[in-house]
Amino acid sequence: MCGGCSDNIVVNGFIAGETGNFKERANMQIDQARLENVLTDLALNAGRAIMAIYDAGPVEATAKADDSPVTAADLAADKIIGEGLAATYPDIPAVTEEAAESHALTDSPRFFLVDPLDGTKEFVHRRGDFTVNIALIEDGNATAGVVYAPAKGRLFVTGATGPVEYTVEDFKLSGASRSLCVATPDNAALRVVASKSHRDKATDDYIGRFQVGEFKSAGSSLKFCLLAAGEADFYPRLGRTMEWDTAAGHAVLSAAGGVVLRFDDHQPLVYGKQGWDNPFFLAKSPDVAI
Repeated sequence: MCGGCSDNIVVNGFIAGETGNFKERANMQIDQARLENVLTDLALNAGRAIMAIYDAGPVEATAKADDSPVTAADLAADKIIGEGLAATYPDIPAVTEEAAESHALTDSPRFFLVDPLDGTKEFVHRRGDFTVNIALIEDGNATAGVVYAPAKGRLFVTGATGPVEYTVEDFKLSGASRSLCVATPDNAALRVVASKSHRDKATDDYIGRFQVGEFKSAGSSLKFCLLAAGEADFYPRLGRTMEWDTAAGHAVLSAAGGVVLRFDDHQPLVYGKQGWDNPFFLAKSPDVAI
């Protein structure tokens, strides 16, 4: 189940700025090893910028139009990732949480989906469960992604040859790594993970329908990664999320053999929906009985 620089940037056989059919070029095959390296480097660089602000002391958050918090760290990481993707993959648009103008993207079969700092509340309250999320979406599916938890030194990536977790030291891959694969669950003693900051009665009531042997709380997209690493079996989310919150973790979990299903009809969760809102969903090992 699990299994040198120049003045011109060459992407998928094209020179940046070269004219041509946009959709045809956007659909060209991507070099997966190069993609992994690019996304990993951007996540590490964004993590460095985030931690520089985190380590400087208390952080103030301001409210966006939807009342969600934003900090200088969100904006710094967004700038690094947005500029890096545009320079390396100019023919693939990017939708990022902090760039409102990018939310108007329509009719693109392939695009990047970015949350530069997922878990802003965790960041502000100086808890370590915040992540950098970068995903590639193709035909509605999260096909590649990286999730980096800079305060924890953990980086999860779909990988060109299979999903991997890397240990990070001083914002560099340390060389220590392990392959990711979902665990075979014990349905009589499930290991369930849920949100630290967004837990509610509806979620607790739903979890109460199952035989739970262990319960974990985690912030941001780390919940998907705990499943991918075989450290938990089931993550039900009966609350509002946006596509950029879930796409990178979804990609990592899928690569590790897991699934993410809509809560209402148990169909696969897809991306590129109107408004970028997700329905309630269930992330799990395939063998969790629902």
